Amino acid sequence: VDVKVDPKDLRIDTFRAKGAGGQHVNTTDSAVRLVHVPTGLVVECQQERSQMKNKEIALRVLRARLYQQIIEKEKCQQQSVRKLQVGTRAQSERIRTYNFTQDRVTDHRIAYEVRNIKEFLCGEKYLDQLIQRLLQSADEETINEFLDENLKSAK
Repeated sequence: VDVKVDPKDLRIDTFRAKGAGGQHVNTTDSAVRLVHVPTGLVVECQQERSQMKNKEIALRVLRARLYQQIIEKEKCQQQSVRKLQVGTRAQSERIRTYNFTQDRVTDHRIAYEVRNIKEFLCGEKYLDQLIQRLLQSADEETINEFLDENLKSAK
């Protein structure tokens, strides 16, 4: 995957390389430092004797790090969405309770209660009623979300 880096977003610094290399190191500015201004990422390269080669290597490293940042951000968003879907698994977040001792099924989302659990589990009329109520509730929720979005955009 190739990440596009706008040259306007880069600050390029050149400096003398550090370390062994004799007199050549002391006379040429072959090391390169790239700073990606929007993200603040800094990449330095002084592997080669040529400034151009060092710049190419630094650009490759910068693109790789930017790509890694993008992947981390997407992964974080996916985890937060999943966490919202799963919830905390607390008792208050229950969806449906099957209480065999009281011969009762309760759907806590729509406050629907059935007093004949055997018929419900066999898929008779009570299950059909629950499905219809759930569909109706989902439609109402969708309409409310749509209206809320339109009210926000109208302001």
